[in-house]
Amino acid sequence: MTRKMLQFTRLEQQQPDKRSPAERRTDFGEISRAFDLERAGEQSSRCEQCGIPFCQIGCPLGNNIPDWLMLSAQGRMEEAYAMSAATNTFPEICGRICPQDRLCEGKCVLEQSTHNAVTIGAIEKHVTEFAFAQGWVVPPRPHKELAQSVGIVGGGPGGLAAAEALRRKGYQVTVYDRHDRMGGLLLYGIPGFKLEKSVVERRTQLLAQAGIRLRTGVAVGETLPFAELRAGHDAVLIATGVYKGRELGIKGDRLTGVHAALDYLIAQNKVGLGDAVPAFEDGTLDARGKDVVVIGGGDTAMDCVRTAVRQGAKSVKCLYRRDRANMPGSQREVAHAEEEGVEFVWMAAPTEVLGSSGKANGVRAVRMHLGVADSSGRQAPQPIEGSDFTLAADMVIKALGFDPEDIPALFGEPGLAVTRWGTLVADPVSAMTTLDGVFAAGDIVRGASLVVWAIKDGRDAAQSIDRHLRAKVRAAAE
Repeated sequence: MTRKMLQFTRLEQQQPDKRSPAERRTDFGEISRAFDLERAGEQSSRCEQCGIPFCQIGCPLGNNIPDWLMLSAQGRMEEAYAMSAATNTFPEICGRICPQDRLCEGKCVLEQSTHNAVTIGAIEKHVTEFAFAQGWVVPPRPHKELAQSVGIVGGGPGGLAAAEALRRKGYQVTVYDRHDRMGGLLLYGIPGFKLEKSVVERRTQLLAQAGIRLRTGVAVGETLPFAELRAGHDAVLIATGVYKGRELGIKGDRLTGVHAALDYLIAQNKVGLGDAVPAFEDGTLDARGKDVVVIGGGDTAMDCVRTAVRQGAKSVKCLYRRDRANMPGSQREVAHAEEEGVEFVWMAAPTEVLGSSGKANGVRAVRMHLGVADSSGRQAPQPIEGSDFTLAADMVIKALGFDPEDIPALFGEPGLAVTRWGTLVADPVSAMTTLDGVFAAGDIVRGASLVVWAIKDGRDAAQSIDRHLRAKVRAAAE
């Protein structure tokens, strides 16, 4: 059905229907129901088709959003998918987990003019799922096979996006990952209620069918020396991400019952994948029946509190030192958490983890107020003297963000230079590190960031690697 655009004056914004909080608290399935073809088309037709598409400007990938919204509204679904996939390696994943309220939808002119944004993320998910159902999503096939090979360290979104782009150009690509499955944080760090694991596995299967070698259980620097990796490929891309959780740095933060967010999320995701996880089975990383306090205000903190609810925690509280308006996480995720019974303790910071016999049993905190802006431009929280209080907690989860691991030490390669933050030094244009032919992309260069940025960085690095390898061929021929 062909629809006229600019229907925002006639049609209200409609997000996909959500399962009830009572239902979704009991499982790890995605909380939103899919758009049907009719509603997706109607919601697409609300687009204003702006002369300056701020939604596209607000997307790290520069997705041609107005174009595929128009195609969706007109029922030209195969073209809509082709347009979406031209700039995004994993549109079905971004449609699910991108914080659209902070990116494309937050920049939508309709959002700024009180008409409410076009539901870009939900339509992106719909378009791609429709394409999968119709058999339009196929493995990338190069027009010509090239002899040169590229080794990619890290099977997360950045590494896999680069692998797909390089394979399309004909390179022989091998992805190495230390875990037992590909996907990185897409598989192990993001809970199923945001991204069901079958969605990630479906995409990695397509990459394998395209001829990309996916080698799991390979720890570069241990089971595979970095020098051997370099010798086996014409170029190498490091896309390991950042996994080291930040510490609380307060008294009691080493007590039993205090856990890093990623340890907690990985355990639950592995259980969901059918793996045996001793630390979950013995109750260490299972929140059932416990008073849980999650410290932090980002999307990882939201993942932790909502996971604890589903595990059957006695109570779940999120402790954050700023107010709701200043938290870094998605406001939609906060709303979902509140619907599911999470209690937010705003404007409060932990000062000590309390315990007895070596086990945590509470968190002492202090109320905060927002003072003058810090170097980031945000108001710096300051403690209010005499405002201490205590929360019961026999499980405390640290969700304060992530720092890079010491990659030069892990790889046994001191020639890899790092910044003062521990991220790899890489040329901002070519993405090459301080070693010739070794490139880096994603969080290990940028620092902890969004999946969509990792995808962009991986695609950009693939272009740089292609230019580098073509230059080597030309030089050899001269």
